Amino acid sequence: MEFLSWKAEDGVAIVTIHRPPANALAQQLIRELDELLNEIEQNDDVRVVLLHGEGRFFSAGADIKEFTSLSSPDQAAALAENGQTVFNRIEAFPKPVIAAIHGAALGGGLELAMSCHIRYVAEDAKLGLPELNLGIIPGFGGTQRLPRYVGTAKAAEMIFTGEPITGIEAVEWGLANKAVPQEELLGQALELAKKIAKKSPVSLKSAIHALQYSKASFEDGLKAEAEQFGIVFQSEDAKEGIQAFIEKRQPTFSGK
Repeated sequence: MEFLSWKAEDGVAIVTIHRPPANALAQQLIRELDELLNEIEQNDDVRVVLLHGEGRFFSAGADIKEFTSLSSPDQAAALAENGQTVFNRIEAFPKPVIAAIHGAALGGGLELAMSCHIRYVAEDAKLGLPELNLGIIPGFGGTQRLPRYVGTAKAAEMIFTGEPITGIEAVEWGLANKAVPQEELLGQALELAKKIAKKSPVSLKSAIHALQYSKASFEDGLKAEAEQFGIVFQSEDAKEGIQAFIEKRQPTFSGK
């Protein structure tokens, strides 16, 4: 892969975006991301994914130069749908995906981060959707995911003005989980990832599946939660976890 690389550490796939100078999300990079997800999903040694950017930014947005080659509304819509498909896959990915955001996550970069399950940010990072400054709108799910995290009014303000917020504000607004000094960001995000990697892969997968229904009706979500509870309860990991609790020891999860 040209723009992505990854390495495994204690059950965590540390994925690095490296497309200088701004880690812009070219269509090739998005295709590589989809291919990388295929690889990681099939790797039983990987239980959690940690995504971060190399250099000055997490990702400063889509590759605007590619937009100049779009000659019709259908082509523009297809580009947006391609990005949406991959980002939807991240949101529903059966292994937790954590974004470690430094520098800037703007436009498509923020849309990528919002598709991850958890976001750790540098305190001075800039997060925003500046597409209206270009006379367009967010196209990779930003108009739908941002209101879920910050509410419709704050999302409207961010989208209409195009002005970014800081990492600290992102936590205050509910857009990010934790803000830390930039020099501590990757270490703290990796610590969290390793902590989660000790959980049962079976229960993590079911929890992620059930969380998807938070976007649907409450009743559908409860039904899905009950179904997943039943599936998980029959797993070897559930039996091990319950027995370990009774025996007052740490469980050893096999992923079965």
